[in-house]
Amino acid sequence: MPRVLLAEDDDAVRDMLRTSLERDGFEVVAVANVCEALSRIAAEKFDVLLSDLHMPQAGDGFTVVSAMRHTHPRAVTLVLSGYPAMDEALAAIRLQADEVLLKPIEIASLRETIREKLRNPVAHRPLPTMSVAAILEHDLDVTIQDWMALVEKDEELTCIALSFDKRTGHLPGLLTDLIYRLRLPPTAKANFSVAARRHGNLRRQQGYSAAMMVEESRILQVSIFNTLQNNLSKVNFSQVLLDVMTIADEVDSQLKQAMFSYSGPHSEPEPESARPAAA
Repeated sequence: MPRVLLAEDDDAVRDMLRTSLERDGFEVVAVANVCEALSRIAAEKFDVLLSDLHMPQAGDGFTVVSAMRHTHPRAVTLVLSGYPAMDEALAAIRLQADEVLLKPIEIASLRETIREKLRNPVAHRPLPTMSVAAILEHDLDVTIQDWMALVEKDEELTCIALSFDKRTGHLPGLLTDLIYRLRLPPTAKANFSVAARRHGNLRRQQGYSAAMMVEESRILQVSIFNTLQNNLSKVNFSQVLLDVMTIADEVDSQLKQAMFSYSGPHSEPEPESARPAAA
């Protein structure tokens, strides 16, 4: 019995497709969002992917298709789109999907398409991948530039006038420490980030409030995930969920360490047990 991963955020459409495909002899695992789809792809084996392209954002289906193509290169990948125009997302996804089907789709036609693709599989070479750490290392300067562009739009942060060098300060070190953390074995304990402590001391001297520190850290996470979003075709999805959790944990940990500078009248000394300093 062919296993189908159905990714569709519309409840009515998802239930209709699942019921119809199960009636036609398929085993269907139905999910409502990208996160659920990625989790299933990483943990289970599927013969077919049927994903909405817009779930709910334009091009969300590209993430799911890329994950399936990287993790299960033999699986048939079909995409549903309500937009017949060849927009940028649809053009990009055609490079990885076996076929793009336009909504509304007739169930009989969908069933025949799936069975035909299963009968006549097309060989797909496994796509080359990069680890999240390698992507962030390669695009370090791009991430910093993106972070700076977002910061410059934030009135709360730009109320303190700083040059590019003083604004970015220890940011390269923070990202380097993050990359170091991503490369540690899952069971390894991460030490303190010297860059985070120095960053907190610097920001306090520059006049940042605690709230500004939190906002700056939030923007850093956004910039990191923007970099990953721009490299979806290269991401190794077998580790991406663990890496995303590690990123969130490390950025929060760095914020906590930076905030020690705000807990007393003097700058915090650097801890004895620290990870290697960034170059």
